[in-house]
Amino acid sequence: MNDASIRFNDGAAYERMMGVWSHLAGNIFLDWLAPPPGLAWVDVGCGNGAFTELIVARLAPREVQGVDPSDGQLGYARTRPGTAMVSYHQGDAMALPFPDNAFDAATMALVIFFVPEPARGVAEMARVVAPGGVVAAYAWDMEGGGFPLQPVMRELRAMGFAPAPPPNPDASRIDSLQKLWRDAGLEQIETRRIDVTREFIDFEDFWAASTSGTTVKPAIAAMQPEAVAELKARVHKHVREDATGGVSYDAFANAVKGRVAGGEP
Repeated sequence: MNDASIRFNDGAAYERMMGVWSHLAGNIFLDWLAPPPGLAWVDVGCGNGAFTELIVARLAPREVQGVDPSDGQLGYARTRPGTAMVSYHQGDAMALPFPDNAFDAATMALVIFFVPEPARGVAEMARVVAPGGVVAAYAWDMEGGGFPLQPVMRELRAMGFAPAPPPNPDASRIDSLQKLWRDAGLEQIETRRIDVTREFIDFEDFWAASTSGTTVKPAIAAMQPEAVAELKARVHKHVREDATGGVSYDAFANAVKGRVAGGEP
C-alpha cells in the first residue's frame, strides 16, 4: 500500500476507533478459520497489531510476521505485550518482503479495500503461503452499510463534508472477495458474513471513538462548531440508546478463505 493518503499513522487513535471492533470481528473470524496450532502466519496490513494480537493469543503460532506501510501503526504494535513474539516489517501488501512458500497461513484483516490493487495483494498472499496453506481475509461491507463508522460517514456526506472513501470499497463485497480468491488460483473457497455489536458507555463515548481516527477526523476538524453540533445530533439518531444512556451499534463484515493449490488432499 504505497499511497500515503490511505495510511493510518496514529496507532493509539486507531486503537480507540477500531481496536475493539477489530477484536469483536476477529474472534468470530478465527472461530470460523479454526486452524491447527503451530502454524507460521503473516498478517498483511497488520496496522497497530490489534488482530495480530489475537493470532498470538488464540492460535499458538510458531511464527508471526506483520506487515504494514505505516511507521506510526507499527510503532504502536511493537508496544503490545501480547505480540512480543511478532516480527513487524514496514512494507507493501502488493510486494510482500518474503520468499515464496514462507508461511502456512496469510491473513488480511479490515484492509483489502485500502489496497490500491486488491488482486495483487491477494496474489502476494497466495505466493508467500505454501501449497495447502490458508489465505483468508475479512473486511467491513463498505458498500452494504456494514462499516462501524457508517452513521458518521452518511451524515457527513449529507451535510456536504464527505471524507475520502477507501480506494476500493467494493472489494469487500462477498462476490468481489470470491472473484479475487478464484482469480488468485485459490481452492476450497468459502465465504461468510460476520455480525458484531459494540457497546458504549453513552453517546459521547460512541462519538469520541468514531471520530478519533483519520477516517473522519480531518473532515470534522474543518467544520464550524455549529455544524459539528448538527452532525452529532444527526448521528445520534442512528444508534440505539437504552434507559441508562448506554449506546450500542451494529456492524458487519464479509470474510473469505481458501487454500493454495498443491497441498495434500
